[in-house]
This record gives sequence, structure tokens and C-alpha cells, in this order.
Amino acid sequence: MASLTVRVVPRSGRTEVVRRSSGEIVVRVRAAPERGKATTEAGAALAAFIGIPRTAVSLRTGARSGSKVFSLEGVSDDDLRKALNRL
Repeated sequence: MASLTVRVVPRSGRTEVVRRSSGEIVVRVRAAPERGKATTEAGAALAAFIGIPRTAVSLRTGARSGSKVFSLEGVSDDDLRKALNRL
């Protein structure tokens, strides 16, 4: 099981996963940061980007923070690295 630290940016124009020039992974979501909506949408965006079921993504830390750590079930560190190289 791999884990991934991301910065979530709510109220964006579209939902997307990007890499900043600093190397930080950013998940932009349209949802507002209320009642976990942005976190839920970020998890779904990560699942779609990596190609795993939404149920395989769970929040480990950062429920009330812009910086979050997600656990990715069934994804090896090598598979995650390959997916992130597409950014």
C-alpha cells in the first residue's frame, strides 16, 4: 500500500491533478472546503488519475488541512511513481 502527500486546492475552475515546479503534487477540485466535500472529490480525482477504484483511496491525515496524506490500497510505490511521472 502506497501513500501520497498532496496539496488540495478547493473552489478551482476544474478538477485535476498537477505537479508544481517544486515537485509538490496538487489536486485542484471544484468543491468547497466544507463538510469534507473537497477531500472526497480529491480522493476521487486521485483514484481516477492512478486508475484504481475510489474505495481504494482513503484519507490518512489532514482532514481539516490543505495538505493531506492519502493511502492507496493495492498500489505499490513503483506503480505510484510511474503514474506520477505522467505529470
